[in-house]
Amino acid sequence: MGEAVTIFQKIGVDPYGIEAMAPKTININILLKDKSCKIANIIKQEMLSISGDAAVARGSIACSIASTDVLIMGTLKQISALIKKIEKQPFGLNIIAQDILEILKNNRQNQYILKTSQREIILGKKTIVMGILNVTPDSFSDGGLFYNHKNAVERGLQMMDEGADIIDIGGESSRPEAQSVDAKTELTRVIPIIEKLVKKTNTPISIDTTKAKVARHALASGAEIVNDISALSGDKKMARTVSDAGAAVILMHMRGNPQSMQKNNLVYDDLMGEIISYLKTSSEKAISAGIDKNCLVIDPGIGFGKTAEDNYKIIKNLSELKGLGIPIMIGPSRKSFIGKVIGGEPHERIEGTAATVAAAIINGSQIVRVHDVAAMKKVCAVADAIVSA
Repeated sequence: MGEAVTIFQKIGVDPYGIEAMAPKTININILLKDKSCKIANIIKQEMLSISGDAAVARGSIACSIASTDVLIMGTLKQISALIKKIEKQPFGLNIIAQDILEILKNNRQNQYILKTSQREIILGKKTIVMGILNVTPDSFSDGGLFYNHKNAVERGLQMMDEGADIIDIGGESSRPEAQSVDAKTELTRVIPIIEKLVKKTNTPISIDTTKAKVARHALASGAEIVNDISALSGDKKMARTVSDAGAAVILMHMRGNPQSMQKNNLVYDDLMGEIISYLKTSSEKAISAGIDKNCLVIDPGIGFGKTAEDNYKIIKNLSELKGLGIPIMIGPSRKSFIGKVIGGEPHERIEGTAATVAAAIINGSQIVRVHDVAAMKKVCAVADAIVSA
């Protein structure tokens, strides 16, 4: 809408006219899942009355089917008018109106404040680069390379010198079919690294774990973000651990677990719809557990229970996650879906990673989780320039 306003101003349109016409320049599609025919028919008629439209199943008009999905199609002005028309109507239409209003508000938000246990991080002015530090012997990309504590600390400091805004430390591999390790092993791997890095720098540290015990000790040692690929579902104590510490938490979508995720049924009836629903539910559970919404980040889970094509679809349609009103992180770095296109071993996929990072930023990601910090900082700088142009 900003570009349209600029054009109106160049034309010399009256300010009142700009305010009236700007919402007409934005076209919006909103999909409502599984609504009764009564609701579907009301929405369709109301949209038609304001020169918009809504797509419903053929049998919904005569109510020969129990329910239908509803695709609402209109300009921002028409969708806003629909909200006013249905916000006081029965059958749950008032709730639908509130939900649509929330989506519109969230989609207009371009900046966020991420609260950790130690600071506030502004998201949206520039892309935040999270450097990956795997302290494991079996990581898919650099397994064993930084398993030695000295090497791990040196790599962490190197990534900070290269411009990493956050360092994400993990002591358990989450690659497909990776074997889980116990909390004691994980703690032995990560705590010495965290303790040494926090003494040498003020760069935020994230702990990549699904275990509350590991998260608790990591946060006490100086970490301030929990990157939980299970979205708080892997350990019932995790939400309380994060809440008590006032830490930030990253909630990721995944089907199953690393041992099973690529063996499960990878067919999605509605890929983005499932991801959005899962992350919405996870974020609501987090907030109910006492975690501030400003402490949340969502991650669609590239490579976690998805096909290569699914991963590309997620990046292409990433902007759909904006409707949740929570900052988005994405982690495509060196993953096999890139290799499906360009080939090569993980460390040979830098150019492919760069393409996915740039596309993700343009489509709404505020944080990118990567191995190659120095190269990706440059990619982010150019992508940010495109977004803000």
